[in-house]
Amino acid sequence: MTSNITRLMIGISIGAIAAPAFAQESADEIIVTAQKQNQTAVLRGGSVGVFGDKPAEDTPFSIKTYNEALILNQQPQTLGQVLENDPSVRTTTGFGIAGELFVIRGFALSGDDVGYGGLYGIAPRQLIAPELAQSVQVLNGSSAFINGAAPGGTGIGGSVNLMPKRAGDRDLNRLTLNYTGPEHVGGAFDVSRRFGANGEWGVRINGTARRGEVAIDDEFRSSYVLGGAFDYNSGPLRLSLDVVYQRVRVQNQRPKLVIGSVIPAVPGASTNFGQPWQYSTLRDIFGQFRAEYDIADNAMIYAAFGARDGSERGFYQTIRLTDAVTGAATAQGSFIPRTDNNEAATAGMRVKLASDLWSHEINFGGSINWLVNRNAYEFYAVSGTTNIYDPVAVPRPSVVTSVGGNLNDPFPITRQKLSSLFVSDMIGFWDDRLLITAGLRLQTIGSKTYAANATSTVPAGGLSGRYSKDEVTPVFGLIIKPVEGLSLYANRVEGLVPGATAGVSANAGSGVLPVSNAGEVLPPFISTQYEFGGKLSLGKVNAGLALFQIDRDIAIYTLDTVRPGFLVYGPFGVQRHRGIELSIDAEPVDGLRIIAGGSIIDAKLRRTQGGVNEGNKPTGVPEYLLNANVEWDVPFIPALTLTGRVVNTGKQAANLTNTLFLPSWTRFDLGVRYIALVGDSPLTLRAGVDNVAGKRYWASAFDSFRPDLQQGAPRTFKASASIDF
Repeated sequence: MTSNITRLMIGISIGAIAAPAFAQESADEIIVTAQKQNQTAVLRGGSVGVFGDKPAEDTPFSIKTYNEALILNQQPQTLGQVLENDPSVRTTTGFGIAGELFVIRGFALSGDDVGYGGLYGIAPRQLIAPELAQSVQVLNGSSAFINGAAPGGTGIGGSVNLMPKRAGDRDLNRLTLNYTGPEHVGGAFDVSRRFGANGEWGVRINGTARRGEVAIDDEFRSSYVLGGAFDYNSGPLRLSLDVVYQRVRVQNQRPKLVIGSVIPAVPGASTNFGQPWQYSTLRDIFGQFRAEYDIADNAMIYAAFGARDGSERGFYQTIRLTDAVTGAATAQGSFIPRTDNNEAATAGMRVKLASDLWSHEINFGGSINWLVNRNAYEFYAVSGTTNIYDPVAVPRPSVVTSVGGNLNDPFPITRQKLSSLFVSDMIGFWDDRLLITAGLRLQTIGSKTYAANATSTVPAGGLSGRYSKDEVTPVFGLIIKPVEGLSLYANRVEGLVPGATAGVSANAGSGVLPVSNAGEVLPPFISTQYEFGGKLSLGKVNAGLALFQIDRDIAIYTLDTVRPGFLVYGPFGVQRHRGIELSIDAEPVDGLRIIAGGSIIDAKLRRTQGGVNEGNKPTGVPEYLLNANVEWDVPFIPALTLTGRVVNTGKQAANLTNTLFLPSWTRFDLGVRYIALVGDSPLTLRAGVDNVAGKRYWASAFDSFRPDLQQGAPRTFKASASIDF
């Protein structure tokens, strides 16, 4: 299959490259236009939660938006591959599943807490196809006021928001074929139209299908997505409806590796030490409806409602290293069916007032989330011995060690309700050269937990615990614009996430142990952020600099001193991150575009329980991050663009005692893009290689208790062809 695809791509390329030789001058204009539309870009500013769309200079926060062309050109298969462009974000996996976990400013952001059109809890929990997004927005820092408390219990260091696709002013008909080595192939379509006398009606339908083995040996992935976006804009009234179906399967995934007291040598870059019986099947139907109405020139009311129905079935694996020298390891398994039924809603009003001396932008409203998690579990004993350097397929585990819930028809395990009321005012002086923002959000977090197994007092599925907590999360922001193009800002923002629930069992360094306070729900976690920074915009050069400090309460699993052989889940102390971030996007000369940046993080544990690990570094937080993307439109070969990217990640602690550290690592990616004509239609050909050197490295050690290592992706070949007609 691979050789046939390769010949096809070469044939298309030769024919397409020859086409411009016979093109007329008008054809050259088509190519130039297509090349400009294909330019990868980072937009400053974006949707800032309850504040609405804001340019960078009017926002006292650090926010970047990655455009649709970047997603199309880099051919990512997951959201994490898009966020590899951000110098403050790294991606790993979490919870022993296929789901991506994003680390922003050194704090976790789970898929549960990725926003979709500004609403939480309605995006797929584990993996989401990036083809669905018109843009991906990254807001660095705590955002409990801006977006409300994240229902999944993460998002302290920042948030990610996917903006749904919309029909543009021009009709779009796009077909794409793509290939990822060695055998992952697929295609996509994207169609949009505007209708009505003034183009007030818009429709955009897009879909993708891809499947096959990826660069990691024998790892199979498939993804099928269909999305529809419908909008209406009559001037004062704006309506939109987004509906998406997504089905993803991951088979024989290379998992995280649980280690002991020694970090082993890294296996071959494409070696898969996972087991063939591992699989995850994920199905999601989700969407949202949004309405806005201008009741006056200076006042708008808005409302949005979204929902998700998600289903997960997976036989998961835990690969545990037993000998760091030989690479011997054991394989365990678990079967965990799960469904999620979530709804989210928000409504509010924005009013703008102005006089000769000042301006006001007043926001007030509320939001609410309902989340129901139904799951069951069955854990199994070790089924055999494998080796991370020379993997061996072991029998699928069959000896049950623990079971909970109804495997055939899971009942609710948790129900959450998060509601809030908010009010804010942005006051401007001297033609908004001084902007002061202040606001309060009253948040109520309610949770109910249900027993997975019957006890002496509670039947299986019966209510085992509940709590309801109120917290006020304030925000304060200041912006000063001393000269044109320069904006200085400061903010104090609090973060708030629901208190986590102690699991039935958890992984310790010595194996899976029961939890003595299983089912206990901890109080909400609060974080406090202080940030100072500046934003510079000088034509084709944009830059941002931020200094920040974030303190958050943390809880982890620790050995229970009262009940030997058990873990206990509870408060541990405070995790403090101090850092500095620099980002820049520029076109220093015509045709040369640079997206680059870096961050340095000094992360420490403070006020720990009994002084244990006081002053140590938390696990999985790199000391520094560096990124650089370059695109060059070759002047002597029209329509040819060369691309390159470097990703550098600093040293990170692999355990809380700080006896294990992962070394820094660097990865290089190269690519090429060429635009030609097929008739009067632009054809874009792309080819690239990620991790050109085939470097093998431990990419992440992000976990709270046990040392878990995530291996970096191997050398990966990609190619695609898109035609707009």
